[in-house]
Amino acid sequence: MTTSHTAAYAALDAWVDAHFDDEVRFLQALVRVPTDTPPGNNAPHAERTAELLQAFGYEAERHPVPAAEVQAYGMESITNLIVRRAFGAAGSGRTVALNAHGDVVPPGEGWTHDPYGAEIVDGKMYGRATAVSKSDFASFTFALRALEAVARPSQGAVELHFTYDEEFGGELGPGWLLRQGLTRPDLMIAAGFSHEVVTAHNGCLQMEVTVHGKMAHAAVPHTGVDALQGAVHILNALYAQNTLYQQVTSQVAGIKHPYLNVGRIEGGTNTNVVPGKVMFKLDRRMIPEENPVEVEARIREVIEQAAAERSGITVEIKRLLLARAMTPLAGNQALVDAIQTHAKTVLGEDLPAVGTPLYTDVRLYVEQGIPGVIYGAGPRTVLESHAKRADERLDLDDLRAATKVIARTLCDLLH
Repeated sequence: MTTSHTAAYAALDAWVDAHFDDEVRFLQALVRVPTDTPPGNNAPHAERTAELLQAFGYEAERHPVPAAEVQAYGMESITNLIVRRAFGAAGSGRTVALNAHGDVVPPGEGWTHDPYGAEIVDGKMYGRATAVSKSDFASFTFALRALEAVARPSQGAVELHFTYDEEFGGELGPGWLLRQGLTRPDLMIAAGFSHEVVTAHNGCLQMEVTVHGKMAHAAVPHTGVDALQGAVHILNALYAQNTLYQQVTSQVAGIKHPYLNVGRIEGGTNTNVVPGKVMFKLDRRMIPEENPVEVEARIREVIEQAAAERSGITVEIKRLLLARAMTPLAGNQALVDAIQTHAKTVLGEDLPAVGTPLYTDVRLYVEQGIPGVIYGAGPRTVLESHAKRADERLDLDDLRAATKVIARTLCDLLH
């Protein structure tokens, strides 16, 4: 580390501190525009974000996904944003993308603060998406602003990718931008938390299973075929697999074993009718070592075999989502090293490089050969953040620290 680098880091930190109140207000403005997904009407938030960015001198490219694609996908509107800032001669240096998603699950019940109030109490901001991941709209934007204001790189470029399809899998967010050829960064950082850098994550297979029987009056049940009893038999076979999954251990720190969850079930027409149809949706988390094709084939085999054991029962199986696991690419070491180095200074702690049982949009970049990591503003664990639960919150000290770490990291990568 040279004296000039040390001075640049100090200047970046000072700029972030001096503009931190502005960063907090920026995040509050983002949290106050709902992006509940479903229903997924997220274009208005993108428009508001673009307006706020324009006040900083950033012209956000608006990339609306065609309405027919969005609606067929189960959402209402998506406009993805890209901000591009180049330094030095055109084509010189590396392009680093920073991706965060604006779509979030609906607030649900049990809040003690307005989920869209962005209220600050005891140094914490409360609201849906304060931690995941509108916080990183703020950390990434202000890290870039600091970089431009005081570090002024001589080469490379930074792109902000603000997308709106993480909750449904990312295919119409980063996936769509990449498929359209609208971006091709060399490295990327995706929204995360401040006290770890994530280099790998689980994959996810989601499926919808429809179990068909034959409706009948409950007074003469023998004239029908009970689809619910058939579904229970299939579910028991699937849950038996969960016991087997516990015997499979991942070698990636932070990831344990595969698991399966049935998160939704519906069926039947009335209490006095033998149900003729039952539908359930399952979520199968895959560790990085697993082959998604083999996992899906095995799930289908278990379901079909269990259905065949019940006379009169048939099944339809539909894949809803296949999100592949994220595995580290060789080129991501520069990101890991820089983030760990600067977190040691800013936070005073050694950041672990770990895997996470979640799945994220990063996999879509990695599948295109773009090395990436997950790092951003948030607490030590998802549990602490209350993400996807009532009273989601962000410690503003974590927002300040992450912004500094990301600004310093960009400074390293673009000099």
